[in-house]
Amino acid sequence: MRSKVTASDKYQTAFLDEQPLFPSTRFQGSKLKIVDWIWDQIAELDFDTVLDALGGTGSAGYMLKTKGKTVTYNDILKFNWYVGVALIENEGVKLADEDVQFVLQERSGISYPTFVFDTFHDIYFTDEENHWIDRVARNIELLSDPYKKALGYFALFQACIIKRPYNLFHRKNLYIRLAEVERNFGNKTTWDTPFEAHFRQFVAEANQAVFSNGRDNRALNMDVFQIDDPFDLIYIDTPYISRRGVGVDYLDFYHFLEGLANYSQWPGLIDYRTKHRRFRKTASVWTDSGKISQAFDRLFERFRDSILVVSYRADGIPSVPELVAILKRYKKYVEEVDRTDYKYVLSTNQSAEVLLIGR
Repeated sequence: MRSKVTASDKYQTAFLDEQPLFPSTRFQGSKLKIVDWIWDQIAELDFDTVLDALGGTGSAGYMLKTKGKTVTYNDILKFNWYVGVALIENEGVKLADEDVQFVLQERSGISYPTFVFDTFHDIYFTDEENHWIDRVARNIELLSDPYKKALGYFALFQACIIKRPYNLFHRKNLYIRLAEVERNFGNKTTWDTPFEAHFRQFVAEANQAVFSNGRDNRALNMDVFQIDDPFDLIYIDTPYISRRGVGVDYLDFYHFLEGLANYSQWPGLIDYRTKHRRFRKTASVWTDSGKISQAFDRLFERFRDSILVVSYRADGIPSVPELVAILKRYKKYVEEVDRTDYKYVLSTNQSAEVLLIGR
């Protein structure tokens, strides 16, 4: 279907010669490397408003923002929501040098918590680094502008990730960073770079990414099944469940960041029986192989009046034919586009990335 001329098309013709760049990211499952391929498959569809339903890193929603679309980003994890606020909802606010100085310095008259230092000793970071995280998290919380606060959290999250082996928080393994041994993976120079240097780097990247596309974009922190607004197109990129029935649990991988985003509630969220102080387990249909097919059906039905675009791994549960069959319950035309040259970080399998388009 060829698209009609929309306001977003007019915006594109007047867009800046030098487009803003999405910051570098180390989140597992990010579609950053293939967002241009995704756009190639949907560019001629007739849509103006779009919901990035399970937004994650925000790379897909951000790409659609650069195309002049009216984007609503959503993610149930609060740390991801801050990324959406900083890079998609935010139209022009940046962190100035004085803001960065405010965040980084210990200030008189402010009572700094020590929760990270007290709780995560010898788990992810050194004691000195844990003190730094406590202080910076507190100072970010004190920023009055919501977009500056979101940018500060973005930089803090990325600084924490880049100093982690595997860029994850799935096990207690600080010793990997600190051991004086020969290595065939990782980047010890990066691990040993001070937190402040990483923080400043990611502030600069985030500031460069901030722009206005002339639209009223927004970021939500909701269960996708609670969203009632109408949209022309829904972009869906759910967590992956392998053929063995093992699901990717992003809260388990990034619970430390979710804790930072919910600092005052963090003590009550932790399962203290675990060595790495993860969150207490909560049920999710997106990581349950017995419930995910029903979840897709429910999601497709909820947004049946919109164009449905699903990013998917060809070796997942449900299978692609099963997912197509579910989609056909609500859409007359379903197109399947395969990309076989994409490999996921930390994955040993070469699996095709599939885009399903239902309209």
